Amino acid sequence: EVQLVESGGGLVQPGGSLRLSCAASGFTFGSYDMSWVRQAPGKGIEWVSGIRSVGGGTYYADSVKGRFTISRDNAKNTLYLSMNNLKPEDTAVYYCILSQTWDGRTPRRQGTQVTVSS
Repeated sequence: EVQLVESGGGLVQPGGSLRLSCAASGFTFGSYDMSWVRQAPGKGIEWVSGIRSVGGGTYYADSVKGRFTISRDNAKNTLYLSMNNLKPEDTAVYYCILSQTWDGRTPRRQGTQVTVSS
């Protein structure tokens, strides 16, 4: 069974930084492209960033390009999202997903809450 557990969220002031982690199990993590998605209060789910399983190519939404960095440690079965220069509009619940199997809907688990506020 695929299990994904996000952590690392919290309350941060504008301009601050956070690093999210996603612990993966139940599948061969290194063989799958992975992504981060987020859902802000009252808004739909938004794709944020993705990383390839082979070659490590990375991709970003325009809204986070230059501020967020996605990475992965296949030996630790862990996906990361380093977020710098955070803005209030980054406030959302963040989820990691398997890119190829995502159905475009909000994952049915807790995710990790990021709140950017002064």
